Amino acid sequence: MNNEPTSSNSQTDWQRLDAMTDEDIDLSDCPEVTPEMFVKAVVRRGLPVTKTKAQVTLRIDSDVLEWFKSQGQGYQTRINQLLRAYMDAHQ
Repeated sequence: MNNEPTSSNSQTDWQRLDAMTDEDIDLSDCPEVTPEMFVKAVVRRGLPVTKTKAQVTLRIDSDVLEWFKSQGQGYQTRINQLLRAYMDAHQ
């Protein structure tokens, strides 16, 4: 794989960017992160676990379980995050 840049002439005005403050950045097209968006965030593996988890047997509707499984790897973590968001919202 070639690690050479495709162009040797950057068209970025680095001096202007370096001079910008946080207030100068236009975030109008960036939505604020909601708890629902946060629940769907990707969990990075390998980070230290902050809380212990308990293994339980839980009876849920099979179509609900299949939907979560269809979302891909990490479905149990997403179920936990959704339950946590619900708990936090109702405390």
